[in-house]
Amino acid sequence: MFTEFTCATVSLEAGIAEVTLAPTGKANRMGPAFWSEMPKLFAALDADDSVRVVLLTGAGEHFSFGLDLAAMAGELMGLLQPEGGAKARQQLLATIRRMQDANTAVARCRKPVIAAISGWCIGGGVDLITACDVRLASADAKFSVREVKLAMVADVGTLARLPAIVGQGVARELALTGDDFDAARALRIGLVNEVLPSKSELLTHARAMAARMAKNSPLVLGGIKEVMNAQSESVARESLATVALWNSAFLPSKDLLEAMGAFLEKREPTFSGE
Repeated sequence: MFTEFTCATVSLEAGIAEVTLAPTGKANRMGPAFWSEMPKLFAALDADDSVRVVLLTGAGEHFSFGLDLAAMAGELMGLLQPEGGAKARQQLLATIRRMQDANTAVARCRKPVIAAISGWCIGGGVDLITACDVRLASADAKFSVREVKLAMVADVGTLARLPAIVGQGVARELALTGDDFDAARALRIGLVNEVLPSKSELLTHARAMAARMAKNSPLVLGGIKEVMNAQSESVARESLATVALWNSAFLPSKDLLEAMGAFLEKREPTFSGE
């Protein structure tokens, strides 16, 4: 029943649905299919009684490089012009809310979701893993809340969920600097629960954890998530609503267009604050 989705491949064995994000473009980036299909995919996983636990990982050596700017440019560029009027801002607000739903669907899923992270996990990748219940990494994993370097306020989950995971001070540092950090620091700050030496060992460990979870009552697993989400997702919903309004008003800027141009031209951006 999961073969209809192109954003990921899904294998199901012994109650564990292994979801592997499909790459788009030149790397593991989140293209149009990711944003449109993830809510449907996780709704299907949630509704399938044969699924007890979800294990989420990326194809190849990397978890995700985040938003596929090249693939999404056609949809987004018209909405991001600084001179856009009220209609364009309304359309941008609707687009942000739709993209937020891709990660909220993961948090909302009543099945435990374990993220197994190797290689790069940047921007939208961090948005996604913060919506998961447990995060495990291989030693080569690298992370970045990269949006600030693209003149963007991260708006699809990181700012809403990361502070509850690592604390306000660390979350603000990571969001305000956009610095890269490795698996060892991710472990120290509590972003990941454990670090394994290699991707193969990471997947073995993650599958074993998923199997232990899957032996428990599915009713109780769902209840634990619902109770624990009652506070954390309430805070997240308010934060997501705030950032959607903020970005629909202020995201279109000369700085954003400069950041996008610099990205495509592979150069350092120069920001003017306009």
